[in-house]
Amino acid sequence: MLIFAAAIVSTFGAGAQSAMDAFSASQSQLRGTARYVSMGGAFGALGGDLSTLNQNPAGLGVYRSNEFGATLDIDFSSTSMSNTGSNSMTDRRTRAACNNFGYAGSTRTGSDLMPYFAWGATYNRINSFERSYKGYFPNLPSSWSNYVASFSGGYSGQQLWGTEDYDPFFDSNVPWISALAYNTFLINPAQNGNGYVGLMQPGSNGDASIEVREQGYIDEYSINFGGNFSNMVYWGIAFGISDISYKQSSYYDENINNALVPVSEASDGLTTGTAEWGIENLQQVSGTGFNLKLGLIFKPINEFRIGLAVHTPTWYNLSYSTNAWVDYGLGKIENDGYYTLDSMVDDNPYATTNNGYWDMKLKTPWRLMASAAGVIGGRFIISADYVYEAYPSMSFSDDLGKLDDISADVKRYYQPTNELRVGAEYRLTPSWSVRAGYNWKSSAAKTAVREGQDYLYTSGTQSMAEFKGDRNNVSVGLGYRTGGFYIDAAYVHSTQKSDWFAFSSFPSANGGYDLASGAFSSPRGTITSKNNNLVLSIGFKF
Repeated sequence: MLIFAAAIVSTFGAGAQSAMDAFSASQSQLRGTARYVSMGGAFGALGGDLSTLNQNPAGLGVYRSNEFGATLDIDFSSTSMSNTGSNSMTDRRTRAACNNFGYAGSTRTGSDLMPYFAWGATYNRINSFERSYKGYFPNLPSSWSNYVASFSGGYSGQQLWGTEDYDPFFDSNVPWISALAYNTFLINPAQNGNGYVGLMQPGSNGDASIEVREQGYIDEYSINFGGNFSNMVYWGIAFGISDISYKQSSYYDENINNALVPVSEASDGLTTGTAEWGIENLQQVSGTGFNLKLGLIFKPINEFRIGLAVHTPTWYNLSYSTNAWVDYGLGKIENDGYYTLDSMVDDNPYATTNNGYWDMKLKTPWRLMASAAGVIGGRFIISADYVYEAYPSMSFSDDLGKLDDISADVKRYYQPTNELRVGAEYRLTPSWSVRAGYNWKSSAAKTAVREGQDYLYTSGTQSMAEFKGDRNNVSVGLGYRTGGFYIDAAYVHSTQKSDWFAFSSFPSANGGYDLASGAFSSPRGTITSKNNNLVLSIGFKF
């Protein structure tokens, strides 16, 4: 996500990126050919499938002929958000896409040492960001406005307040989130002159809601070369180019009774009233990157194979853009009736930010894969892969070098992941095969951040954060071959839960609060993502 970092202010005053951005751009899903996904992706020691070119490129060295294939993926997704109050909202969508196609070729060399040389090129959609979710929180534990007030005390009202001659989103280096809240009366000067206060005070109560729409993808284009030595040691090298596109729109709103609101636009005085307000964020990320993959497969005997592969980080050049706006209605009770201080963007030019743009460089985690497979009687295959992914090694940089603060946050929030893939295939007849697989990946988020016990340094004006839990995939498949033609089908069921926060837990203005106590805690929920995928691959070997 593109989330706010109080301690990191960009040229635009918006905060350029966060540790959560790095994680989002580093994710991959179980995607590929139907044969590959039906066996849980456990192909690191097998090869001979177009998907292995993006996993263990040594699988290309297994080829003895040419192959062309393409894959259609139909995704039935369900995303629901629930909270401790047992409220749940579910969004369901169906999408279809060609997520994989490629070509592999092989030729005899005439050498006994390396009898075959192979090459290939593939396209893979390794991640889809398509998702929508919404949630409702009936008992607001604290307000977004109080969260913003907690870190805005170092900036004067003169710095934050927009005028005809001064734009805090363009002419200054203040945090945009603070200026946006100040210009819409969501934070106001404290009566004791010590910083700012938010809308909630002792005796306040209210509710909140969130609606999020995500779009985009990560695609990878790979060019591979491989071969084998004496039909016992297979090698491969892959050059990958990644293309990322991500767009997020979100709307978060609160309704608060007994709120601490300004007496009027022209007064610094505060009184008790009602507050209804919302913030919309629009954010986009795009860019390209490159990586390198190296792999080996050892076949000491025909019945047993061992695979090893190393994936370098993907080095991305990314472009970010963001903007946000607030609508608000703040009211107070007076002797002569009900007075409302309200505005939409057209009424208050400083209720919306400028469009912010910046460029950054991202290094994703490196990966290590170890695999083993057995081929029994020429009819039964069983295989397993283990994948280690070093998420703490992620980092951001700009033209001046590495951004150490964000790299430190990466290490605070994330840990290495372990992924286990197991799969099996049984050939019923020379033409028909059945397959099954299981894929599990551990959570990259540390326990403290998933439980809301750590302060979240985020970027931009989008304050929400999501930390994904373990991922589970169960798959089955069927394959048919006749001559050089093949058609494979697979069904994959995927589940994953995430911990979601509207904003970071935060200490009081005077300090002394344990974040784990929840005294100033965020509305939080659990996002449950379920995907049912039908995958169909068609190809020809010649």
